[in-house]
Amino acid sequence: MGHREDLLEGAKRCLLQKGFLRTTARDVVKESGTNLASIGYHYGSKDALLVQAYVSLIEGLGDSFDPGWGGAKSGATAPPGSLERFQEVWANIIRSVPASRGIWLLSFELIAQGDRLPEVRKLLAAAQEEGRSGIVPMFNGVPEEQLDKETVDTEGRFYQTLLNGLMVQWLFDPDTATDAAQLTEGLRRVIEGAGNG
Repeated sequence: MGHREDLLEGAKRCLLQKGFLRTTARDVVKESGTNLASIGYHYGSKDALLVQAYVSLIEGLGDSFDPGWGGAKSGATAPPGSLERFQEVWANIIRSVPASRGIWLLSFELIAQGDRLPEVRKLLAAAQEEGRSGIVPMFNGVPEEQLDKETVDTEGRFYQTLLNGLMVQWLFDPDTATDAAQLTEGLRRVIEGAGNG
């Protein structure tokens, strides 16, 4: 690995150990075995490096949500767009929570501290768009590169909102958090109620 990759891997480890605010450039250099100048050369700033490391951690979660990441390669067995697929994907996401707890705690640190980190917030806001387009294929089976903007802006936002709310519940109190079956039954009832309205 070169310095760029070493820095990214070191930054990921630092984020999981110390969080965003407490990680210093010197921490990353020590963890990665590189030097301070490498951060500026490869990433522009420590914050830009940490944002890239965070995004990389989040992208890595996708494999635990759905090994095939949607489409024809999906690990899902239920038909795309069905309530069964909806439940199956959320069950996979919930199963991943224990192993990904540190990443979700980091996410909520960034949410809580966003006002103190305006440049970081701007970089992460841009990454949210990618997150929205990345989650949709698990549910509808359409490859990410074939999604239109309207689908990403509607379905992607819907799933992203559910994901963030669900993670709050699972981090706060796993014993009372919503499970996949409850989430699916709630959606079924909402759809049924909308059809009667």
